Amino acid sequence: MRDYRVKTIRALDRGLEVLGYLQKARTASLHDLHLATGLPKATLTRVLATLEGRGLIWQRLADGAFMASHSYLPRSPQVNDEGFLVEVAAPILERLCHQVNWPSVLAVPRLMHMEVIETNRPRSYFSHLALGPIGFRINMLRSATGRAYLAFCGEDERQAVLQRLAASNDAGNYMARKPAAVQKVLEETRQQGYGSRAADFGGHFEKTRREFDDQRDSIAIPIWVGEEVIAVVNLTWIHKVATVQQIVKTCLPYLTQATREISVKLVAG
Repeated sequence: MRDYRVKTIRALDRGLEVLGYLQKARTASLHDLHLATGLPKATLTRVLATLEGRGLIWQRLADGAFMASHSYLPRSPQVNDEGFLVEVAAPILERLCHQVNWPSVLAVPRLMHMEVIETNRPRSYFSHLALGPIGFRINMLRSATGRAYLAFCGEDERQAVLQRLAASNDAGNYMARKPAAVQKVLEETRQQGYGSRAADFGGHFEKTRREFDDQRDSIAIPIWVGEEVIAVVNLTWIHKVATVQQIVKTCLPYLTQATREISVKLVAG
């Protein structure tokens, strides 16, 4: 290494140390960074604010974790990279909750359920509605989120999911063994353009609304990349406050706009 015979810039060195740690660890809280770097939290807060202002890092809505921006990772971001998806979606979801007040989750498909990977609940006016958390399993056939995904995903993928659900012994997947009912629900979902909850769904993966009722209702819209559905954004509210029709009239345009904007930004990279 060349000997420059000058002092290094300590502030820059600290920033690069924090950025390097986030690139390796992928996610970290302020306390995690304090333990890893030994820097005071006040100093770290200034470093993080500077890095975020430069677009080098971002903060997840659901839990406040800091993450390195995918734009500066060694490889180019891919539209099927869930970290990149969350990074793109987070600011749009934050704006959405300010527009409609009610919270949302961003969920992606797994083999037999949808999984929450982000939520704007902490930024919502109704932040007391405990959506998520990250990793939360959402029923595929009875939730608004799952129905939005199944109705609009590709036919081969839909049939594969339905076959797995029908073979499952999980009580929450009983509907999959009623193909006529499933087809009716999915066709209705496609016609209305959004997913909505089953009448007997109260938010619990297995139990009916009579056994568990979260006192909420939801609608959901898929996120498209080309002809592929890669994720779903929902909108959840207290069902005593508004009907599905009222929420559709007042909030569906904002939800639709949000999913379209996410799609555009994913494709643009």
